[in-house]
Amino acid sequence: MKLSEIQELIKFVSKSNVSEVELETKEFKVIIKTGKNAASGNNTVPQQVVVQSVPPVVPTVVPSVPPQANVQIPEKVSSAKTEEPKTPEISDEKKYHVIKSPMIGTFYRSSAPDKPPFVNIGDTVEVGQALCIIEAMKLFNEIESDVKGKVVKILVENATPVEYDQPLFLIDTNA
Repeated sequence: MKLSEIQELIKFVSKSNVSEVELETKEFKVIIKTGKNAASGNNTVPQQVVVQSVPPVVPTVVPSVPPQANVQIPEKVSSAKTEEPKTPEISDEKKYHVIKSPMIGTFYRSSAPDKPPFVNIGDTVEVGQALCIIEAMKLFNEIESDVKGKVVKILVENATPVEYDQPLFLIDTNA
Protein backbone atom coordinates (compact mmCIF):
# COMPACT_ATOMS: atom_id res chain seq x y z
CA MET A 1 0.00 0.00 0.00
CA LYS A 2 1.35 3.38 -0.95
CA LEU A 3 1.78 6.25 1.48
CA SER A 4 -0.83 8.29 -0.40
CA GLU A 5 -3.35 5.42 -0.12
CA ILE A 6 -2.82 5.23 3.66
CA GLN A 7 -3.31 8.99 3.93
CA GLU A 8 -6.51 8.79 1.84
CA LEU A 9 -7.79 5.99 4.08
CA ILE A 10 -7.10 8.09 7.18
CA LYS A 11 -8.96 11.05 5.66
CA PHE A 12 -11.90 8.82 4.70
CA VAL A 13 -12.15 7.33 8.19
CA SER A 14 -11.96 10.73 9.88
CA LYS A 15 -14.85 12.02 7.72
CA SER A 16 -17.03 8.90 8.03
CA ASN A 17 -19.19 7.76 10.90
CA VAL A 18 -17.13 4.69 11.81
CA SER A 19 -15.08 4.05 14.90
CA GLU A 20 -12.65 1.51 13.47
CA VAL A 21 -11.39 0.32 10.06
CA GLU A 22 -9.16 -2.69 9.53
CA LEU A 23 -7.46 -3.54 6.21
CA GLU A 24 -5.24 -6.60 5.82
CA THR A 25 -3.25 -7.99 2.90
CA LYS A 26 -0.42 -10.51 2.64
CA GLU A 27 2.14 -7.73 3.10
CA PHE A 28 0.61 -5.59 5.87
CA LYS A 29 -2.27 -4.87 8.18
CA VAL A 30 -3.65 -1.36 8.88
CA ILE A 31 -6.04 -0.60 11.73
CA ILE A 32 -7.43 2.92 12.12
CA LYS A 33 -9.44 3.73 15.25
CA THR A 34 -11.23 7.03 15.72
CA GLY A 35 -12.45 8.71 18.88
CA LYS A 36 -15.91 10.21 19.27
CA ASN A 37 -16.58 13.67 20.67
CA ALA A 38 -19.25 12.89 23.30
CA ALA A 39 -20.56 16.46 23.54
CA SER A 40 -21.17 17.09 19.86
CA GLY A 41 -21.38 13.53 18.55
CA ASN A 42 -19.00 14.44 15.71
CA ASN A 43 -15.99 12.39 14.75
CA THR A 44 -12.62 13.67 15.69
CA VAL A 45 -9.41 12.92 13.82
CA PRO A 46 -8.13 9.34 13.99
CA GLN A 47 -6.79 8.56 17.45
CA GLN A 48 -4.73 5.50 16.58
CA VAL A 49 -3.28 4.07 13.40
CA VAL A 50 -1.60 0.67 13.61
CA VAL A 51 0.43 -0.52 10.62
CA GLN A 52 1.80 -4.06 10.79
CA SER A 53 4.24 -5.23 8.16
CA VAL A 54 5.13 -8.75 7.14
CA PRO A 55 8.87 -9.24 6.52
CA PRO A 56 10.61 -8.03 4.53
CA VAL A 57 9.72 -4.56 5.71
CA VAL A 58 10.11 -2.47 2.58
CA PRO A 59 8.64 0.93 3.55
CA THR A 60 11.09 3.24 5.26
CA VAL A 61 8.83 6.27 5.35
CA VAL A 62 6.27 6.56 8.12
CA PRO A 63 3.05 8.14 6.81
CA SER A 64 2.27 11.62 8.00
CA VAL A 65 -0.75 11.33 10.26
CA PRO A 66 -2.65 13.80 12.42
CA PRO A 67 -0.88 14.83 15.66
CA GLN A 68 -3.24 12.79 17.84
CA ALA A 69 -2.56 9.58 15.90
CA ASN A 70 -0.28 6.89 17.22
CA VAL A 71 1.62 4.80 14.63
CA GLN A 72 2.96 1.39 15.60
CA ILE A 73 4.77 -1.04 13.31
CA PRO A 74 5.00 -4.53 14.87
CA GLU A 75 7.51 -7.01 13.50
CA LYS A 76 5.30 -9.68 11.96
CA VAL A 77 1.73 -10.65 11.11
CA SER A 78 0.96 -14.35 11.01
CA SER A 79 -0.66 -15.47 7.80
CA ALA A 80 -2.54 -18.72 7.34
CA LYS A 81 -2.39 -20.21 3.86
CA THR A 82 -5.39 -22.11 2.57
CA GLU A 83 -5.47 -24.28 -0.50
CA GLU A 84 -7.49 -22.77 -3.33
CA PRO A 85 -8.99 -25.01 -5.98
CA LYS A 86 -7.19 -25.21 -9.28
CA THR A 87 -8.91 -23.16 -11.94
CA PRO A 88 -8.94 -24.25 -15.57
CA GLU A 89 -7.22 -22.03 -18.08
CA ILE A 90 -9.78 -19.79 -19.71
CA SER A 91 -8.95 -18.99 -23.33
CA ASP A 92 -11.74 -16.52 -24.08
CA GLU A 93 -12.79 -14.69 -20.88
CA LYS A 94 -14.89 -12.19 -22.85
CA LYS A 95 -17.63 -14.75 -23.47
CA TYR A 96 -18.31 -15.16 -19.72
CA HIS A 97 -20.42 -13.00 -17.39
CA VAL A 98 -18.26 -11.27 -14.76
CA ILE A 99 -19.50 -10.89 -11.18
CA LYS A 100 -17.78 -7.80 -9.71
CA SER A 101 -17.33 -6.57 -6.17
CA PRO A 102 -19.92 -3.92 -5.26
CA MET A 103 -17.69 -2.55 -2.47
CA ILE A 104 -14.25 -2.38 -0.92
CA GLY A 105 -13.65 -5.05 1.69
CA THR A 106 -12.32 -8.54 2.40
CA PHE A 107 -13.46 -11.44 0.21
CA TYR A 108 -14.51 -14.71 1.88
CA ARG A 109 -15.64 -17.84 0.01
CA SER A 110 -17.55 -19.26 2.99
CA SER A 111 -19.64 -17.98 5.89
CA ALA A 112 -17.11 -19.23 8.48
CA PRO A 113 -13.63 -20.79 8.40
CA ASP A 114 -15.04 -24.24 9.25
CA LYS A 115 -17.86 -24.06 6.68
CA PRO A 116 -17.66 -25.16 3.02
CA PRO A 117 -17.39 -22.49 0.29
CA PHE A 118 -20.63 -21.06 -1.09
CA VAL A 119 -19.61 -22.15 -4.61
CA ASN A 120 -16.78 -24.01 -6.30
CA ILE A 121 -15.58 -24.10 -9.88
CA GLY A 122 -18.01 -26.16 -11.93
CA ASP A 123 -21.02 -25.46 -9.69
CA THR A 124 -24.25 -24.30 -11.30
CA VAL A 125 -25.64 -21.12 -9.74
CA GLU A 126 -29.08 -19.57 -9.84
CA VAL A 127 -30.07 -15.88 -9.82
CA GLY A 128 -29.96 -14.67 -6.20
CA GLN A 129 -27.72 -17.50 -4.97
CA ALA A 130 -24.96 -16.43 -2.54
CA LEU A 131 -21.49 -16.67 -4.11
CA CYS A 132 -19.31 -15.17 -1.39
CA ILE A 133 -19.18 -12.68 1.49
CA ILE A 134 -17.41 -9.33 1.50
CA GLU A 135 -16.61 -7.92 4.92
CA ALA A 136 -16.63 -4.13 4.99
CA MET A 137 -16.22 -2.28 8.29
CA LYS A 138 -17.19 -5.32 10.38
CA LEU A 139 -20.35 -5.91 8.29
CA PHE A 140 -20.64 -9.13 6.32
CA ASN A 141 -22.37 -8.66 2.95
CA GLU A 142 -23.48 -11.66 0.89
CA ILE A 143 -22.76 -11.21 -2.81
CA GLU A 144 -25.39 -12.92 -4.94
CA SER A 145 -25.35 -14.09 -8.52
CA ASP A 146 -27.24 -11.88 -10.95
CA VAL A 147 -27.30 -14.60 -13.62
CA LYS A 148 -27.94 -18.33 -13.95
CA GLY A 149 -24.97 -20.37 -15.11
CA LYS A 150 -21.87 -22.38 -14.28
CA VAL A 151 -18.93 -21.02 -12.22
CA VAL A 152 -15.96 -21.15 -14.58
CA LYS A 153 -13.34 -19.27 -12.59
CA ILE A 154 -12.90 -17.73 -9.12
CA LEU A 155 -10.67 -14.70 -9.61
CA VAL A 156 -9.94 -13.82 -5.95
CA GLU A 157 -8.24 -15.81 -3.20
CA ASN A 158 -10.05 -16.38 0.07
CA ALA A 159 -9.54 -13.77 2.83
CA THR A 160 -7.94 -11.19 0.54
CA PRO A 161 -8.87 -7.52 0.11
CA VAL A 162 -10.96 -6.53 -2.90
CA GLU A 163 -11.60 -3.15 -4.49
CA TYR A 164 -14.84 -1.68 -5.77
CA ASP A 165 -15.74 -3.12 -9.21
CA GLN A 166 -12.99 -5.78 -9.02
CA PRO A 167 -13.91 -8.98 -10.93
CA LEU A 168 -14.65 -11.86 -8.54
CA PHE A 169 -16.19 -14.69 -10.60
CA LEU A 170 -16.58 -15.73 -14.23
CA ILE A 171 -19.95 -17.36 -14.97
CA ASP A 172 -20.78 -19.27 -18.16
CA THR A 173 -24.40 -18.33 -18.85
CA ASN A 174 -24.62 -20.82 -21.74
CA ALA A 175 -24.01 -23.86 -19.52
